[in-house]
Amino acid sequence: IMMKHSLLIYVLVLTPFAFVSADNSVLNQLTAGYRAEGATAADAKKGQQLWNKTFAGQAPYTERSCSSCHTDKLKNKGKHVRTGKLLQPLAPSVNKNSLTKIKQVEKWLKRNCKWTLSRECSAQEKTDLLTYISQQ
Repeated sequence: IMMKHSLLIYVLVLTPFAFVSADNSVLNQLTAGYRAEGATAADAKKGQQLWNKTFAGQAPYTERSCSSCHTDKLKNKGKHVRTGKLLQPLAPSVNKNSLTKIKQVEKWLKRNCKWTLSRECSAQEKTDLLTYISQQ
């Protein structure tokens, strides 16, 4: 019984920290790569500004921003404006799968930057965006 009790305490108390550690590890690896590409210190405020900035797009979606699909509240579900696909919240505080896989993060940054900004994001923009998202 004592061993089962200890295991239960471990699962309930320490498991949440494993998720935080994994998220930070992925974020650290990504931002280290972006620094190697020329990014400087991450700025969550600049990430938030970029998140909410409106860019010109092609008709019929002539204006778009990250928040157009993901909302300006990253703890909420979003909906893609073109496809109508429901999007899970990006805030790691409510979505344990957010920012946990490097390939997935890079894939979606590339795809979404191209669609929203009509170009790929710079290393600095990626660093700022990921920092902003990770703090939500």
